[in-house]
Amino acid sequence: MFNKLKQIKDLRDQAKVMQTALAGEVFTEEKNGVKIVINGNMEVMSFSLNETLSKSSQEDALKNITNEAIKKAQRMMAKKLQDMGGLDGLMK
Repeated sequence: MFNKLKQIKDLRDQAKVMQTALAGEVFTEEKNGVKIVINGNMEVMSFSLNETLSKSSQEDALKNITNEAIKKAQRMMAKKLQDMGGLDGLMK
């Protein structure tokens, strides 16, 4: 039982380390003059719109670039987790 509690604590500690490491990462996506910047914790830091585009074009571009930025952040998170030994190392 105590071994499982230690594993859970270790997993939480690793998650905190991961969150701190990712907070410093910045992901930028831009399409048709619409731009978004998010950090590794998937918080929007800034975005800008292209006022020459129609409202629906701006909405589509913002949706697409936001999804792409999130995918980049998720790939980075997976890579960092793998580099840290992943969950398998904690569960042994």
